[in-house]
Amino acid sequence: MHRRVLASDRLIAAFLFGCVLFNYPVLSLFDRHTLFLSIPLVYAYIFFAWVVVIAVMAWAVERHFK
Repeated sequence: MHRRVLASDRLIAAFLFGCVLFNYPVLSLFDRHTLFLSIPLVYAYIFFAWVVVIAVMAWAVERHFK
C-alpha cells in the first residue's frame, strides 16, 4: 500500500514538473534563439523536455513494480 501511494505521488510530481516545463515563461526563454539552418531552439527544448517528462514517469512506474 505504501509503495502505491509513493508511486502515485511521484506521478503527480512528474505531471507538475511537466506543467512547469511547458509553461509560457519557460518556453519564452527559448523562443528568440535559433539553431543551425534557422530552426528555432524552442523545438529542441520541447523535444528534450518531453523526453525528460516521459523518462521521469517511466522511472516512477518502474519503481512501483520492483
